[in-house]
Amino acid sequence: MELVTPRAALMLAAALAVATPACADVPYLRRQGTTSQLVVGGRPMLLIAGELGNSSASSAAYMAPHWAKLRAMHLNTVLAPVSWELIEPVEGHYDWSSLDAMLRAARAADLKLVLLWFGAYKNSMSTYVPGWVKRDQTRFPRAALPDGPSVEILSTFGAETIRAEARAYAAMLAHLKAVDGTRNTVLMVQVENEIGMLPVARDHSAPADAAFAQPVPAALTAYLTQHRDTLVPEMKAIWADRGARTQGSWTELFGDGDAAAEVFAAWHYARFADALARAGKAAYPLPMYVNVALNRPGRAPGQYPSGGPLPHLIDVWKAGAPAIDLIAPDIYFPDFTRIVDRYARPDNPLFVPEAHNADNPVVPANAFYAFGERGAIGFGPFAIDSVDDAPGRLADAYAVLRQLEPHILAAQGGDRIAGFKPRQRYDESLDYEPQVRGIGGYRFTVAFADIERPAMTADTAGYGGMVIGTGPDEFLIAGQGITVTFAGSGDGPPLVGIERAEEGVFDAGGRWVRGRVLNGDQTHQGRHIRLPPGQWGIQKVRLYRYR
Repeated sequence: MELVTPRAALMLAAALAVATPACADVPYLRRQGTTSQLVVGGRPMLLIAGELGNSSASSAAYMAPHWAKLRAMHLNTVLAPVSWELIEPVEGHYDWSSLDAMLRAARAADLKLVLLWFGAYKNSMSTYVPGWVKRDQTRFPRAALPDGPSVEILSTFGAETIRAEARAYAAMLAHLKAVDGTRNTVLMVQVENEIGMLPVARDHSAPADAAFAQPVPAALTAYLTQHRDTLVPEMKAIWADRGARTQGSWTELFGDGDAAAEVFAAWHYARFADALARAGKAAYPLPMYVNVALNRPGRAPGQYPSGGPLPHLIDVWKAGAPAIDLIAPDIYFPDFTRIVDRYARPDNPLFVPEAHNADNPVVPANAFYAFGERGAIGFGPFAIDSVDDAPGRLADAYAVLRQLEPHILAAQGGDRIAGFKPRQRYDESLDYEPQVRGIGGYRFTVAFADIERPAMTADTAGYGGMVIGTGPDEFLIAGQGITVTFAGSGDGPPLVGIERAEEGVFDAGGRWVRGRVLNGDQTHQGRHIRLPPGQWGIQKVRLYRYR
């Protein structure tokens, strides 16, 4: 184990600065139309990704056989944890060996990284902090339950906790700048992991109770006032519907019981995350985000991680953590489309770092919807290393997405792209209704079954695709399990025919390599475009209009 003191780290960074060229442009978020994109090396990039299991990245030997397999699955980015306990096993002395090994391995496999910082909070708990933090509960106090016992969750009211963690986090960003600033292997950093309070709505330690007795901070009420017309419905219900007061206690502004307690928890978690992000960005200003463990219907705060950046608390987090670039939902519930629709906001670029486990058959369709319909900058399922020996349809779908990446990026944020998948409810029931979108003077109707033989099966939830307009009357239609019909839109003849349809692939240079030309039976004598179930593919289509 190689331990580096802060002074030695500064000397190493200075030496590296002399020995290497100036830093490349730091990856950043840039607005395009109605969405945002991640720019890397001066060009936008889609993160076609997967997240490692929580412990996988802690062992270079464990990961050694996986990197090439992940690349072969057509990923371009891997989401990988870095834990505080591994990089600062002794206070003030840093061990970068595990991080540096991961950087080398990712580069060798031509993969990018998003780092997941497991610091004070991982799935609410504080199990990834160094032993010297765990053992000193006076210096690093725990959150407490209402009747006094503490829980294994560090309190946000521990001043030494935030100072110690911010030092470590900033040291990691400074190290990344020194060893990766010219390479851009690391594209973003996740701040903490699924933050929130369990098993009650808020911390009840003495400092927390004292803070709860104080007035609501003016910074929060000023934000709510400024954004009153766009607040999420839940926040309107607990603040605006109570009179939208700008002064008073937490209960006076947000109600009695768990409602006020959870807003209080959210504000202080957001301030904690913001302090870390500001410290890290001062060293190396990579984009930074927080992820969220979602709440099941009917659960009370504390039965889920209370105070996290949940849909009903987005406004509190936007107010409390301005240094955080985006809030990213971790989605394990069936109602994927409903959830991403809430997080795809003008002030929140969409990134889905965990979307079901990697072996779930709905994952590919979710990716197509996120990129095509909601302008996502990235998408990844969890435990990607658990399926890389037999990735199945996920690898096929990712191969299609990699081919389409330049076309998706060119169309995102405008009216030339749409994504489709059946809308599934929380109870797993499906809405099979065809979906209609207007693109390039045409109206596309997408059905999630063979319209000649409309049998619905358990696989239908995994059907999906996208349509991209690439020129006048020309479109790329990609996916599986979809049947697409056409009508005229706007001025011009109302009827639409298929001038030409062909299957094919884009080669490594982005050139279209044609397969079969699809006429007759494959288009049902010119009536529709069909991408059959079980095979993710692309068809290049040219349409025309007639009376």
